Amino acid sequence: MRRALAAAMAVSVAVLAAGCGSGFDDPVEQDRGPVTLQVLIGSGTTAETRVLREQTARWAARTGNRVEIVPAAELDQQLGQAFAGGTPPDLFYLSPDSFGRYAGSGNLHAYGDRLRGAADIYPNLREVFTHDGELFCAPKDFSTLALLIDTDAWQAAGLTDADIPRDWRQLADIAQRLTTPARKGLVFDDNSDRIGAFMRQAGGWYLDPTGRKATVDSPENLTALRYVQQLFRSGSTAFSSQVDAGWGGEALGRGTAAMAIDGTWAAGALAADYPGTRWRSVELPSGPAGKGTLSFTNCWGIPERSSRQRAAEGLADFLLDVPQQQQVGREVGVLPSNQRAAQATEADVRMRGFTAGAPYAKGEVTAQGFGAVADDFDAKLLGLARGDDPRAILAEVQRNAERALDG
Repeated sequence: MRRALAAAMAVSVAVLAAGCGSGFDDPVEQDRGPVTLQVLIGSGTTAETRVLREQTARWAARTGNRVEIVPAAELDQQLGQAFAGGTPPDLFYLSPDSFGRYAGSGNLHAYGDRLRGAADIYPNLREVFTHDGELFCAPKDFSTLALLIDTDAWQAAGLTDADIPRDWRQLADIAQRLTTPARKGLVFDDNSDRIGAFMRQAGGWYLDPTGRKATVDSPENLTALRYVQQLFRSGSTAFSSQVDAGWGGEALGRGTAAMAIDGTWAAGALAADYPGTRWRSVELPSGPAGKGTLSFTNCWGIPERSSRQRAAEGLADFLLDVPQQQQVGREVGVLPSNQRAAQATEADVRMRGFTAGAPYAKGEVTAQGFGAVADDFDAKLLGLARGDDPRAILAEVQRNAERALDG
């Protein structure tokens, strides 16, 4: 879903960049007086859209501007088409795997460092949306991964807070104790957005710190994949699809998993679809290299060629401020990207496992062309449960990553 239309959008961005002409660097005269901003967003949740409408209405009343919110059915595709047609929205959701293409082609306005709350953005989120040393856009909020626990299953197994797994060995032991003929002890999705957390805990990742060298085929990543494979071989662990669930939280809600590794979106989904499920979140266990989790976010993008940049920056600045961020955390079930707004979220017992990982969560890869590499990795991960050789999986993904980075 997150990468399916990347290739089509890349073509659209390339067409736009090629057609900009010699006047591309000329400043765009800004519209004076009240303006109408078109804001393109992903479909998201009902709560997310409602809160955004409330917040933009407050900003509009304060400034005299108007805001038109446009929910997109296919965000990447519609955004690419709008840029290619020369009519990009004034403000828009931009995912990390799309960020590199827009920033690299000159189509994205760099405004992040001018925000009043720029210094309050989590450093690991700043890193995701920084290009050539500039913070291009404001992360709107984010999610991390945590260990979700069915508290009824936990108590039925005779477990207490003292048994919360702190490391890989304890995770394997507790998953085994929670496993029954009708339920797996641990469940997570069969994709790199979950396996990547184990890679971080083992000290590995897809790229080196410069972001220019592939490090998929490393001893650290091999350690991570071998550990995951051991969990499967023990019989305590399964991918979500193997227990007839679309994702880990669904397995928890249906009672086919006692623990699941998933993100903050589980709070709203479980409340809506499985209100009878009692659960809590705790920090993911540490691996050989220490703690590790992943973050998932979007930023507020502004087009480089726009006569309404000034107003769009003002709205982005307003949305990043503490009151708006606190409302998002409280009512949408995500983590505020503004650290000063995070205390309200930390008070929610359901969110404590997610907030604990916020300072060290690793963001998504933004290197151009890497989306296809991640898709290929996802396709191979089911093989871990079948007994495929982790070393062979990593070697092939490494080759694909090197080709993607070479352009």
